[in-house]
Amino acid sequence: MKLPIFQVDAFTDQVFKGNPAAVIPLYSWLSDTQMQMIAAENNLSETAFFVPSNDGFHLRWFTPGYEIELCGHATLATAHVLWHELNYQNTELRFQTMSGELLVTKTGSQYQLDFPEKTLRPFELASPLRELIRANPVEVWENQKIMVVLENEQQVADFHGSFSGLDIQSGVILTAPGDQSGVDFVSRFFVNPASGINEDPVTGSAHCLLTPYWSQRLNKTRLTARQISKRSGDLLCQLRQGRVLMTGSAVTYLSGNIYLEQD
Repeated sequence: MKLPIFQVDAFTDQVFKGNPAAVIPLYSWLSDTQMQMIAAENNLSETAFFVPSNDGFHLRWFTPGYEIELCGHATLATAHVLWHELNYQNTELRFQTMSGELLVTKTGSQYQLDFPEKTLRPFELASPLRELIRANPVEVWENQKIMVVLENEQQVADFHGSFSGLDIQSGVILTAPGDQSGVDFVSRFFVNPASGINEDPVTGSAHCLLTPYWSQRLNKTRLTARQISKRSGDLLCQLRQGRVLMTGSAVTYLSGNIYLEQD
């Protein structure tokens, strides 16, 4: 069996930046085992698989370790493949996912994701996590992911460590106000070690927590965000009626084929 595969760098307009995702178009689902093995073989933070439906597409995302409920950059990458590589004609895409229906709109050379806002709850940071982060948090919140607000961008940039062996739910976000002109806030995201990766380069789903927090704190509904991982990436975020709109670019790095043995 031969399957097409694309690798896309999302939330950037340059290869080797942003967050790479593999995208695999299908006409019908492979088995869960096959999709998980492909994701493990790709060894990227996420591999997206999609199949056509009556009013759009069904979309699923796999880390090297397990399937996840929501992924921003791999959704953006999938939209890029449909429009840029497969010549999809509509200006709006509808994806049915484990997190409900997600919309993506083409806006010039960029793509706008329409994701659910995550309600934040105060969180008490356990001593092992506090000691690992070292810098004193300004605030700590959670909703599946733990969001640690630090005083300044340098504290976010200076973090070096691994959360292996610690209970970090779906991952840890470190965030602070942006130091550079035109950047409202910065962040980094560290994934649950069971996923098979440590730091995610650019994380759309994390901005479902970050956007409502910084929108309230800065009294702005439109925000410019930068994830300051080694690869880095930029997002324009907007809070609107319980939804988080994230706009970003994407660029194709490679296209090719996967060869699978028939069952």
